[in-house]
Amino acid sequence: MEEEYSVSDPIQLLEAASEFAHDPGFLSDASTQEFLYRFPLPVIINALQTKADVPGLENALVACLERIFGTKYGASLIPQYMPFVIVGLGADSQKVRYVACKTVSCLLEYSDDTNISAARLVVEYDVYPLLLKCLIDGDEQVATASTDVIRKFAGSPEGLGRVRVLALIVKLFSISSSVASVVYNSNLLSLLEAELRNVNDTLVTLSVLELFYELAEIQHSTEFLSRTTLLQILASLISNGSIGSILRARAMTIIGRLLSKEDVFTFIDESSVKTVISAIDGRLLESEDADEFECTVEALGQIGMTIQGATVLLSNTPPTARHVVDAAFDQHGRGKQLAALHALGNIAGEPRSESNRILNVNAEECLRFLIYETASKSSKFAPSGLLLSVLQQESEIRLAGYRLITGLVARPWCLMEICSRQEIINIVTDPFTETTKTGMEVRHNCCQAISKALLSSPKLTSDPALAGIAAKLDEAIRRGPYLARKNSEAQPAVMTAERF
Repeated sequence: MEEEYSVSDPIQLLEAASEFAHDPGFLSDASTQEFLYRFPLPVIINALQTKADVPGLENALVACLERIFGTKYGASLIPQYMPFVIVGLGADSQKVRYVACKTVSCLLEYSDDTNISAARLVVEYDVYPLLLKCLIDGDEQVATASTDVIRKFAGSPEGLGRVRVLALIVKLFSISSSVASVVYNSNLLSLLEAELRNVNDTLVTLSVLELFYELAEIQHSTEFLSRTTLLQILASLISNGSIGSILRARAMTIIGRLLSKEDVFTFIDESSVKTVISAIDGRLLESEDADEFECTVEALGQIGMTIQGATVLLSNTPPTARHVVDAAFDQHGRGKQLAALHALGNIAGEPRSESNRILNVNAEECLRFLIYETASKSSKFAPSGLLLSVLQQESEIRLAGYRLITGLVARPWCLMEICSRQEIINIVTDPFTETTKTGMEVRHNCCQAISKALLSSPKLTSDPALAGIAAKLDEAIRRGPYLARKNSEAQPAVMTAERF
């Protein structure tokens, strides 16, 4: 393309291009080659770029190029004119953008017949970001053409190339709700769904799962993802015992992320959520992999962050939350116990506002039953014993225990259990128990939650036997979370001088 080409008579070019573009007969490679001998591609491209002031010339040249590149011979020339394609994709003219998109489409369509590495060219020339820009900024014709190219490239055999395109779709989706709407209406999310249905390539499937994880984190994603078959596909992956546990675990993480949003039940019906949770329940019954179990319990904990999610976990039959309660007080697996304690804390309402911690009557009764049943089968006999055993363990477990108590103590039965064990009160009010900033804050929050629960129960606050507990909690709260101890003044250190 270094040589300059021009046409002395643009009217002649207009007539020839119009005749070629609208010839009703079959267009052979030989006919295309003959036309390009008379009017080489550089001439046509130059005329299109210079925009000679000839009415109808642009339309004629666009139609002409579309027909040229629609032949095998024309497509074989495209790699030589990729710079033109790049310029065309970013042109101001919608018609030029359109023919540029169609040119890339022809490149992909005939790559197998012409031994052209279309995917390599698309990657090398960084074409797909321009295609996505055409999708967003182009008119209806350009958007349709660019969508067609994106779908073709995403369906190409080169797996990593497909993933790069899908990653750009996700990035585009994240820009705003209006852009996400364009992506959804262009049916591009179905490309990601199709990749998840094909689990033969573990690396590609895992990469696509990571992209869905990114999608689930986007604030406006719930509305659009709820209209897809994503939940059904993820549930199918979770139930598939023949695939790697890493894929199932990632699928559960995505479900947890997606269903942890407050607005999720606005867009996703409860029956769909129950179907997914049933799949998770079945996986917990079958899996013997500790890492997969922890990941699954964490996902349940995320679902349980909302009132609706926690209610579903406690209301299905048998309640899926039973796995969480059992593991929360089982000291035979530290990782499992830690994950389950945090998950149970979420279900109990620790992340929710104080006014949203209590669930409906049936869910609350189920939560109470599960904890008392677990206690009755253990050597602790009562929930207070279970909670004390958690607080007597190492720092990480203890921190999860504080969170659990903070959520549970809003229930009168749990408040009574806690107040019945002075050892629990001693630990949560002891300023020396925790040494990390997070530990101090969570312990202090726990003190505040117990104190507020006591103050909101007139029957208990009037009980003389609990007056000492209330005073101890109040004192711990006033000290603050950061080791503001009674005798925190600096003490002088007296030492005898060393003599040599």
